[in-house]
Amino acid sequence: MATFQIFQSSGQHWYRLRADNGEIVQSSEGYTSKAACENGIQSVKAHCQPQRFQLFLESGQYGFNHVAANGEIIGRSEKYTTAQARDHGIQVVLQEAPEAIVEDLIK
Repeated sequence: MATFQIFQSSGQHWYRLRADNGEIVQSSEGYTSKAACENGIQSVKAHCQPQRFQLFLESGQYGFNHVAANGEIIGRSEKYTTAQARDHGIQVVLQEAPEAIVEDLIK
């Protein structure tokens, strides 16, 4: 099962979504508070529909942005070497994120 991990870096709160194989498939922008980060995770869970993903190819690397209904980017993928690998990452988010557990790594 995939896991959202909340962590802190450079004074901001972030999430990353790890697939069950340990790979990071999506990460957030920095949030000013843990509560805002948790709200971001809830937005990801609520917006797991195929039309919420914007695909891109940049410098020979494939990726996606996960976009909320208001057009705000709520998550970004890691970079992939093939479109097929990127599409698999999207499938992991679609299938696993809605039920993923949240792990708070901030101590």
